[in-house]
Order: sequence, then structure tokens, then C-alpha cells
Amino acid sequence: MAGLINHLNAIRNFFDTGATRSADFRKKQLQLLKESIRKHEEALSNALFTDLHKSKEEVWITETGMVLSEINACIKSLDEWMAPQPVPTNFVNIPGKSYLLPEPLGVVLIIAPWNYPFQLLFMPLVGAIAAGNCVVLKPSELTPATEKIMGQIIAETFAPNYVLYAPGEGAALIPELMDTFRYDHVFYTGSTAVGKIIYQKAAAQLAPVTLELGGKSPCIVTANAALTVAAKRITSIKFSNAGQMCITPDYLLVHHSVKEALVRQLKATLLKFYGEHPITSYDYGRIVNNKHFNRLRNLMEGQTILHGGEHNEEELFIAPTLIDTPSTEAPIMKEEIFGPLLPIIGYENDAEALAWIRQNENPLALYVFTSNKREANQWLQQVPFGGGCVNTTAMHYLNKNLPFGGRGNSGIGRYHGRFSFETFSHTKGVLKARTWPDIPLAYPTLKGKLKTLKRLLG
Repeated sequence: MAGLINHLNAIRNFFDTGATRSADFRKKQLQLLKESIRKHEEALSNALFTDLHKSKEEVWITETGMVLSEINACIKSLDEWMAPQPVPTNFVNIPGKSYLLPEPLGVVLIIAPWNYPFQLLFMPLVGAIAAGNCVVLKPSELTPATEKIMGQIIAETFAPNYVLYAPGEGAALIPELMDTFRYDHVFYTGSTAVGKIIYQKAAAQLAPVTLELGGKSPCIVTANAALTVAAKRITSIKFSNAGQMCITPDYLLVHHSVKEALVRQLKATLLKFYGEHPITSYDYGRIVNNKHFNRLRNLMEGQTILHGGEHNEEELFIAPTLIDTPSTEAPIMKEEIFGPLLPIIGYENDAEALAWIRQNENPLALYVFTSNKREANQWLQQVPFGGGCVNTTAMHYLNKNLPFGGRGNSGIGRYHGRFSFETFSHTKGVLKARTWPDIPLAYPTLKGKLKTLKRLLG
């Protein structure tokens, strides 16, 4: 404990020197990080295959490539983001000038999960560096091969009084990290249960937080949907990383008139994507550990399986599985699935579908498949959610111009691109006044000036 406290105090002292504030320093650190990631790209790919059976192509799309793209965007735009932003000046302060001035928050803590262990640790790290902060990183211990390579990248790239890598045993390390040191921001991605613990600990020190949680993200397929396209765009995301993704469709709500046709398309698409024996598929992942394997196997118990259902605990394999109309009280409809199980529920009208959604309010994502623009807009407006798509799934996550984050039960705050820079910055409001003219109206005595003040300030 004493050693950790000394490290944290050293980080605070380094930040207080002001060394991280210049644009040149920030760009240099981002460039060094980029070079180190490229150096370890093959090792990262091998590690992610070991931990989650991800192919090198999937690793590039969802892990390393995303982070490198984020670094490039930050380097390109950093001068613009750091520049004072002029805003209008109100009448009583004319001829002064008003502007917004971003500054680093200080020392920030980033805690990442296991499902995308590299991307979900390094994406916020990029934003924190771009904003001029010092950083403490807590990776997931459930993906040990990736954890090791990430530690090498950080150790080779940054001094520990600038970016500190703090691996350890999951939630057990959180009190040690948070109880004896006040961070200027805490950024957590993971479960709601642990998120509540972190939120409470941060609140005790009035530390702001970003919580990227999850939830049961619905996917609505209306009677007007293009079913062939819908089947491809649903399955390619739902079963990526064996369904272990916070923004994957958690369940389908399908208009009864097209349900049978969609199920046929889904089955055909799964056979095309992963073959008759997905355990041998190059593109299909594995469950992270036995605990999660058994949790998912229990969720399948008693359900009507339309396709898949095969599993092998030794291989940590669960096939892409379609499940027909589970009960509203079934565990599979009460908790985030986070695995390759896809419940399919028919609905007669929008009110019925909306009732299903409202059982798990404020999902992280909402997906709507329809060829009717009015219908799409209606769903987007009547369901509170973090972010989402029309006629595709999860692709909003790849657009750096869109903020990513939840609301309510699915999280607090947002990031990606400029939104990451803003999350890890404090924006000062500044008024720069002139010394002339110096108007007597502003000074005591104010007696007799009320009518004029009302006219000026009303």
C-alpha cells in the first residue's frame, strides 16, 4: 500500500510541474504510444487470440486499429481543441471578450474490462493524454496474456510518474486505488454492480466520474424491414467476440408478420458466416472463462432453442444460439446476456414492444430495422437510450464524430474523439475586460440606479 501511495503522490507532483500542458508534449506522447502499439501489434494479436480466440482481423477492427485511428485523430485536431473558443459577450460586458479555455483535469484513473481489454483501456488513455493529464491504468486480470503485453507497452513508452500501470485482482484492488488518493476524474467501463461501488467511492471525494456500463440493448425489426440485410447486420455484431460486447443486440423484438421469415434468414446467415460446426470457425470466439461459461449455460436452461445451443466447457465454446420467446421473468430477460445467446420475441404492435423495452430502461444502445423513415424516427424519439443505429447495429461506435456513452442505468458521460478530450478537460469560462471605458454605473452607490440596471440586465 505504501508503495502505491508513493507512486500516486509522484504522479501528482509531476502533474503539478505543468510538464503535460503543452501541445507539443501531448502530441509527442501520443506519437510514442502509436509507435509502441505498432511495435507490439503482432504480440497483441497473439495475446487476444490466447485470451478470447479473436482472429487477427477482428483484433485490428475492434482493438488495435480503433486505438491507432483515435491517436491519429487526436494528433491532427489537438491544436484546434486546445485553442480558446470565442463566445458572444453580453451587453453589459461590452467591449470585453469572452471565451472558453480548456485545461487538464489532473490525475485520472481509468479502469477497463476484459471483453475488449486493449481498446477499452487505451481509447480513454488517448483522450486523457490529449487533454494533458497524468493517468493511472487498471487493466482487467481476466485476460492475462493481453494484460502482460499492455504492461510492456506502457513501461516502454511512459515514465511511471506520468502513466502508471496498476494490474491486480479486479474489484479487490479498487479500494486500494481509490481510498487513499483523490483523482480528478475516474473513468470506468464494466458492470453496473462494480460501477456503483466506484461511483460511491468517487462521491466520497467529490471526484467526477464517467461510467460506461451496459444493459439490455433491444433490436427492433419492423414489418417494413429489409430482412436479408437485417439478418446479416444483426448476426455479424451479435456473435462477434462470442457476443461479449456491451453494445451488441441483447434481444430481438420482431413484428409477428415477419418473425418466421427473419428466423429463416438468421439461420441461413449463421451457417454462411460460421459453418455447420462453428467450433472450428476461424471467425468465432470463445467465452472468457468458466465462470461466464456456466452463467451462460444456465441462461439457456429451459429455453426453446431455434438454432445452436451446442457447448463445450473444455473449449469454453458456446455456439451462436437463437432462442424463441423467453418469459419476461426468465433470467435471460432480467440480466445483460453478454454472450452468444439471442432471444427472439414477436410483437403485435408498438405498445407491446415498448412494454418489453421498459422492463429494462435506458439501454446503452437501440437498433431499429425499417424502411419507413417515420417509423424509425418514432422509435428513436420514444425510447431513452445511449446511442444507436437505424438499419445496422453497433456501427455508431466507429464514428469518432459521435459521442459514445449511456444514460441512467447504462452509464454516465461520453467519450471518443473530441468528446474524450472534453471529458478529460475542464472548460473555463473567461471574460477579458478592457480598462476603458470605466463606467460609474458599475460601482456603489447603487441607490437610484435600479431602473437603469433593470433595463441593462433584464
